[in-house]
Amino acid sequence: MASPFRAENKCPNGLYMTEKFRKKISGAGFFITFLGAILFSTKAIIIKKAFRATSVDPLTLLVLRMIFSLPFYMGVAILASLKKDNVKMTQRQWVYVIILGIAGYYLSSYFDFVGLQYVSAGLERLILFLYPTFAVLINSFAFKLKINRLQKIALALTYAGIGIAYFGEIKIDNGKPDLYWGSFLIFICAITYSVYLVGSGRMIPKLGATKFTAYAMLAATGGVLLHFILQKHNIDVLFNRSLFGYGMLLALIATVIPSFMLSYGMKTIGPNNTAIMTSIGPVSTVLQAHFILGDKIFSEQIIGTILVITGVLLIGWQNIDKREI
Repeated sequence: MASPFRAENKCPNGLYMTEKFRKKISGAGFFITFLGAILFSTKAIIIKKAFRATSVDPLTLLVLRMIFSLPFYMGVAILASLKKDNVKMTQRQWVYVIILGIAGYYLSSYFDFVGLQYVSAGLERLILFLYPTFAVLINSFAFKLKINRLQKIALALTYAGIGIAYFGEIKIDNGKPDLYWGSFLIFICAITYSVYLVGSGRMIPKLGATKFTAYAMLAATGGVLLHFILQKHNIDVLFNRSLFGYGMLLALIATVIPSFMLSYGMKTIGPNNTAIMTSIGPVSTVLQAHFILGDKIFSEQIIGTILVITGVLLIGWQNIDKREI
């Protein structure tokens, strides 16, 4: 009698997966995606701390982030190329990886770092949260990826929650100079990152999450370093010991580790669910900004937080009995 499971659903030891084993792997995908979103949310906190403690400019701080990340991604890229089952990328795939890397980790990061000079960490994350919405819409209209009813409800809840919290913070911070300019820059960041999120969802099944992420980050690093050179910055600033700690934190905690976590999430639970799961990011950033930076928490943030968490729990509940690897 033929096995009810297909050959591609074998475990590493060659045995066919049980349904329980498949759900366990899917559950790990959701947990890793969730944790990766929280680690990514520390980025704004670290950047704001660096701006307050030093006179570093956004581009220099971004260069430090990429330089400290470079050895990890270079090592991963080399290991991926040495694997026996490694498939060489086509010329078109190389172009796509470079474009997505530049969009997702160079342009997005640069707009984000500059915008954080003018807005609070909580507001930055609230605006940036628009990228899951853009990603889901791009997947729907460009690639005909269906948005199911429960995902629509989850999106509506999380988007409404972010909107309420956003306008509440605008009311408080309206007197700050260049607030709207900073908000616009982070809005552009959300658009460019959504392009990366959608593109990576298409490329990862072909190249693998680890390989794609490594090469995309290498492309982004090249773009950032070229920008730094063309701006004719003083290279000595990169050897400022007071900046090393912030560079390392941005590289490891807010870049390397979570980037692989979210890539794994897109591979195991899909780009739409990954986009929605990352809605925990704004909540995490608001809480960290309060306890670490001393930012105020107000009623609109509380209401928004409740709606966001509801949306996240809803999408998680949807997959309890319908998870696939």
